[in-house]
Amino acid sequence: MAPLDELTRAALAEELWKAECMATPVSPLTDRYAGLEQDDSYGIQAEVARIRAGLGHRVVGKKVGLTSPAMQEMAGVREPDFGQLFDVMEATDGDELDLDTLIAPKVEPEIAFVLGKRLEGPQVAPRQVLAAIDFIAPALEIVDSRIADWRIRWHDTVADNGSSARFVLGDRAFSPHGVDFEALTVMVERNGHPVARGCMGDVLGSPLRSVGWLVQKLSTHGIALEAGDVVLPGSPCRAVDADSDDVFRADFGALGAVTLGFVRRGTQQSDERKPQ
Repeated sequence: MAPLDELTRAALAEELWKAECMATPVSPLTDRYAGLEQDDSYGIQAEVARIRAGLGHRVVGKKVGLTSPAMQEMAGVREPDFGQLFDVMEATDGDELDLDTLIAPKVEPEIAFVLGKRLEGPQVAPRQVLAAIDFIAPALEIVDSRIADWRIRWHDTVADNGSSARFVLGDRAFSPHGVDFEALTVMVERNGHPVARGCMGDVLGSPLRSVGWLVQKLSTHGIALEAGDVVLPGSPCRAVDADSDDVFRADFGALGAVTLGFVRRGTQQSDERKPQ
């Protein structure tokens, strides 16, 4: 199949953005365009980002997805992807998210990196990533698919901004120095009951390597990570479904914990809504 033309990419981006605004999913893009190429998928993602920019949404970082064997198995892929984090996606530790603004959210624990220096280039070693980090914090990413029933292939989730929806960082910051990221573990509880456990070493061998992969991948798109960016390097365990009145807590031991709840408020959707 030939690459999609600009009008088709723009039309699919509008479709995905409307699906997000209205919390109403669409059929898989890969069912309609069987030969989607990587440039098509990231091109559609970039078009959605342009729509957001026109509404005043500001990019505050990046997320890496499909980094652990558990998440790759869940999505049936063998390659990571990346998506954009926007200011309107960020929640505060302890917040409650309105499920009526989402479609079928799932929760992933991550260790967030906030950069103090720019990172760019085709090859970035873990030591360079470590040197660029200002601070780290426990985090939860809420992924949500604008594709119906999570019937996604790799190209679907890339086009859909890495299935990103919301994220929250813990209210305490920690130095990255002296942290054994490969051995760092996390326990996820839902309503006080353990539902997932993971070791950050399952994130491409180390979340530092995940960020290195991201920098290399971004360089092929002419993009760099900037000082101040939040980077979510990926989850070490399978995402957990969220439902009304659920409260999730991810405990990273000495690096603290982060909490997020879910409720239904009956929020009215619109094409220019600001996620909350």
